[in-house]
Order: sequence, then structure tokens, then C-alpha cells
Amino acid sequence: VQLVESGGGLVQPGGSPTPPCTASGFTLVGRNMNWFRQTPEKDRDWIGTRYGVGYNTALSNSLEGRFTISSDDAKNSILLHMNNLKSEDSGVYYCATSLDDIRGQGTQVNVSD
Repeated sequence: VQLVESGGGLVQPGGSPTPPCTASGFTLVGRNMNWFRQTPEKDRDWIGTRYGVGYNTALSNSLEGRFTISSDDAKNSILLHMNNLKSEDSGVYYCATSLDDIRGQGTQVNVSD
């Protein structure tokens, strides 16, 4: 049972990566899932939630509408669509179940020229 994120790395300001969070050993279908960002300065920031019913989403207001979350049931994944990245978006992005009982290791995103 695990969650694995990928798709991070060095991104130029204004870039638009889409890191996936893929589950193995359990299904994401019908499950509430969260994305977080962790930096050395803070414990973690909540990025958004993908709800298991209807696949509605809620995103942090601090993101100014630049991020969205989608689902790919065929790949048992959720995806974080990141747009117009800024340097302050740098950090480790990870997904977790809503009960926080399963977390991924995260993918590092560094926004820099």
C-alpha cells in the first residue's frame, strides 16, 4: 500500500508541470485525497482536495487559481496541474489520504531560472 509522486524537478518561472500521485495496493476511486506542499520554513501547506464523491475539488485561495486537481481512474492516480509557477511555489509536493494514514514521499519542485 503506497502513494508515489513524480514529475518534479527544476522548473522555470511561468512553467506548468503536472505531477501525478499514483496509488498501489488500494484504490483512489471514491476516496478523498489531499495535496500538500512542504518547505523547510513551514510544517506543510494544504494545496487542495479531490473529493471521492463527484470528484469535486477544493483549492487553497492562496494559489490564486493557478493550480487544479484532476483524476485518472485508469491509472489509479490524481494529478496536480500547476500553472504559471513562481519561486515561492518551490517545495516538496506530496499527496495523502484524507485521514492522513497514507502519504507519499513527495516530489521536489524547484522554481528557478
